[in-house]
Amino acid sequence: MKKTMFCAGIAALLLFSTSVWAHTPLCDCFDNGDGTVTCQGSFSDGSSASGVTMRVLDAGGKIVVEGKMDKVSEFSFEKPQGDYTVQFDAGAGHTLDIGSSRIVH
Repeated sequence: MKKTMFCAGIAALLLFSTSVWAHTPLCDCFDNGDGTVTCQGSFSDGSSASGVTMRVLDAGGKIVVEGKMDKVSEFSFEKPQGDYTVQFDAGAGHTLDIGSSRIVH
């Protein structure tokens, strides 16, 4: 009985600790007004998004630009024609899609 309770306690502790350590991706993109867009990324725990994969997809889902957040967690690209989506991809459970209609001047 004590062993079962101990194992259950350890399992609960591990489950709780993973939720405490989880962090949510954050990314905002801004139209610079000069034909370029800049995105700034981070995580809700304050950690850097440096090195996070960034993609720009056209309306058909084709990748038109791909790169990574720089050392200050920014990514800039030439604004494509028409509708597009910016994708912040830090791995499973840590992706964001930002539609061009949400990107402001």
